[in-house]
Amino acid sequence: MAKWTFEPGHTAAEFSVRHMMITWVRGAFKDVHGALVFDPDDLGNGSTEVEIDASGIWSGEEGRDAHLKNEDFLDVDNHAKITFSGKTSEVLGETRFRVDGDLTVRGVTKPCSLDVEYLGQWPTPWWEDGEDKGPKIRAGFKATTQINRQDFGVSWNGDMEKGGVVVGNRVFITIDAEAILDA
Repeated sequence: MAKWTFEPGHTAAEFSVRHMMITWVRGAFKDVHGALVFDPDDLGNGSTEVEIDASGIWSGEEGRDAHLKNEDFLDVDNHAKITFSGKTSEVLGETRFRVDGDLTVRGVTKPCSLDVEYLGQWPTPWWEDGEDKGPKIRAGFKATTQINRQDFGVSWNGDMEKGGVVVGNRVFITIDAEAILDA
């Protein structure tokens, strides 16, 4: 089975969470590294390893990003990486499969399942020092999941009138990955 390595410049993990009961805050991590073992003709036998630099969180608001990095949320000084390690557990369709594994956030590891869609592959250019040294085979993947942030010790919140909270507990996650076939 072939090994594919994520291309960090074209891979991102995004999240959304309810804010003050009325809207969504979205953010992203761009420093995503990892690899997967994958064969489009055998979706049921893959595996993946992912590592995200937690300090690279970006939500579009500098003050909020600083708060998300501190001990109230991700505590990046003590937990610099978010990781996921998993194996394919179920084929869901012709191009869809589920990966069950372990997600570690803030030093806490919990089981997590990713629903993954294989988006196809294509021979592409590979530019180094202004010269095309391709082709390289690239494949695209989209993975989604949701977690309860409380499960990982990310529990800061503020109360609002009528029982509302500042930050929701459910975090929706989407990973868009571009992977390059290892030679």
